[in-house]
Amino acid sequence: MEESVVWQFDSCMKDIFGLGEVDVKQYSPLALAYIGDSIYDLIIKSLVVNEGNQQVQKLHKRTSRFVKASAQSQMMRVLQEQLTEEEHAVYKRGRNAKSVTPAKNQSVTDYRRATGFEALMGYLYLKKEWGRMLALVKTGLESIDEE
Repeated sequence: MEESVVWQFDSCMKDIFGLGEVDVKQYSPLALAYIGDSIYDLIIKSLVVNEGNQQVQKLHKRTSRFVKASAQSQMMRVLQEQLTEEEHAVYKRGRNAKSVTPAKNQSVTDYRRATGFEALMGYLYLKKEWGRMLALVKTGLESIDEE
């Protein structure tokens, strides 16, 4: 990703909303998963919409394939071996966090692994390591497409 684009987005967010710097290491794993869920959803929706104009129901069905816990869990099985020690520690904190909401229509294992994935996405997003975040998502999506 071009550095100036990253800087422009970050600069606009700070200027318009008055955002300060954050110490991402101080966030709970579930707070990281909260923002990570949103950013991952935005990435997937951007990819799906880029495929062309479609009915909203079709967009939703295509998006759901990639954002459900079982898909994120499958991605993490592939990504774990590519993570740095720091990234793996964030993933494990997210995976082991006690969530308030139970897994819906997913196994507890998939749900926890997906929470770890979302925590990692949130961590990389807040650290502004967007290139790394997108590279991991791309690798994870390729593992789903291979099935």
